[in-house]
Amino acid sequence: MFSERRYARYDNDYDRRPTSALVWLLCALAAGFIIQLIFERLFSNTPGVANFPTYAAACSLDALRGLRLWTLASYALLHAGLLHLLVNSLMIYFMGREVLPLLGNGRFFAVVFAAAAGGALLWLAVNFNATNEQLIGASAIAVALLVLFACFNPDTPITVLLFFIIPVTIRPKYLAAIVIAFDLFGLVFYELPGREGGLSVAYSAHIGGALVAFGYYFLIHRREWRNPDSVATSLLPGWMRGKKKPAAIATPKYKVNMTSSSAPPAPAPSREALRAEVDRILDKINTRGFASLTDAEKHTLDTAKDVLSER
Repeated sequence: MFSERRYARYDNDYDRRPTSALVWLLCALAAGFIIQLIFERLFSNTPGVANFPTYAAACSLDALRGLRLWTLASYALLHAGLLHLLVNSLMIYFMGREVLPLLGNGRFFAVVFAAAAGGALLWLAVNFNATNEQLIGASAIAVALLVLFACFNPDTPITVLLFFIIPVTIRPKYLAAIVIAFDLFGLVFYELPGREGGLSVAYSAHIGGALVAFGYYFLIHRREWRNPDSVATSLLPGWMRGKKKPAAIATPKYKVNMTSSSAPPAPAPSREALRAEVDRILDKINTRGFASLTDAEKHTLDTAKDVLSER
């Protein structure tokens, strides 16, 4: 997104940027699945060794009792099969590449970790009697990124492949609502009653990831990085949000400069100083996201676009 702009390509150093958090996450999911397959195939005749990745990384009540607290997040590295991995990875990729520039690497990792942990905790709370069940898969992370993308872009039409075949154009807020409704239905009618086959899909983990996404957007993002007009779009229908009073229009104030016109204007910053400031701003975007920039920093980027492109 940012590397396509001219002011972000003036130096070869920025062609070698650090690997994004999304790439690291997808590589970790692939590596976890490969390790899982290696143990299952090479040590298939030794159940204790073949199941070691599941024992060490899968989330369960036994793991929690054994103080293997890292399983609250590590379970996302394991999957029930290649299709399970591909579905989660594709959703994480398509949603993550839109959300990452708004969050930055640091906050992206924090949201991913919180979504995994939130999904695991809700799953453990719902299935506290299912002692033989284990939670694996990155579905909670995928649902969290989908919900977060819908919060940022509720009305931007996107095209999804229904059953991987039929292209369907839908608004993200409706897609997120359908996914959440499906998980709530599965939670109420299958997972909570403990029906046979109900635990094959971790509906509660999906809902836990969605709750983390909502919590981040409404409690952190909207509070810290509110839009200049203080208007934020919500997934809730209008009758639930209530009526908002129209914002008061501030009366413009004018100030006459009475100083002598002979005073010399402030010198324009040199190319080196402007380049150093752009370096700092781009580093800030990479770590904290584009939404963290101030109006002055955005103006600096717009100015640098023309100045640094001149030869």
